[in-house]
Amino acid sequence: MPKGYWIAHVTVTNPEQYAIYAEATALPFKMYGANVLARGGKYTALEGEDRSRNVVIEFESYQKALDCYNSPEYQNARNNRLGAGIAQITIVEGA
Repeated sequence: MPKGYWIAHVTVTNPEQYAIYAEATALPFKMYGANVLARGGKYTALEGEDRSRNVVIEFESYQKALDCYNSPEYQNARNNRLGAGIAQITIVEGA
């Protein structure tokens, strides 16, 4: 079964509020077996709109990735992110 991945590109506009979001994601990520492959750090934007924070999170399956995003625990964490930045989040199935 192919793995599932969250790919997020974020511009943080309120670091204090975003930190609350990041802390609140620990529970749902643990519940759904998330493996953070990249979070922040050095990057080079080559094409398209540039965002300063780039995140890749691996899940056991595409369905697990969707289930995590749609879980009450993640949605509660997500509420802390609203107003703290501009985010693009895509869930993709691995090859």
